Amino acid sequence: QVQLVESGGGLVQAGGSLRLSCVARGFISSVFNAADMAWYHQAPGKQRELVARITGDGITDYADSVKGRFTISRDSARKRVFLQMDSLKSEDTGFYYCNTVAYGRTLWGQGTQVTVSS
Repeated sequence: QVQLVESGGGLVQAGGSLRLSCVARGFISSVFNAADMAWYHQAPGKQRELVARITGDGITDYADSVKGRFTISRDSARKRVFLQMDSLKSEDTGFYYCNTVAYGRTLWGQGTQVTVSS
């Protein structure tokens, strides 16, 4: 069974940092290495929005709201994707979800909660 499992959320003060991790369980290496991986953010009462994306070749893309503050990366050997979040703001509060399209379907993790206190 393939699944995405996020971790690393928590409570942090504004201006602080967190590092989120997403492991792609059950993926064979070739599938993970080719897959575009993404992080989405869902703020309370709002729709889920794309935060950052990384291709299998390592090309990255970010939402304007996080450019210069967040960094997405991947570790092929461990089949993990990371989101380094620096200079956190209160509006970064919410759930963060890992996402990819693989094995013929869209996959989402269960989410990890981030709370930024001002």
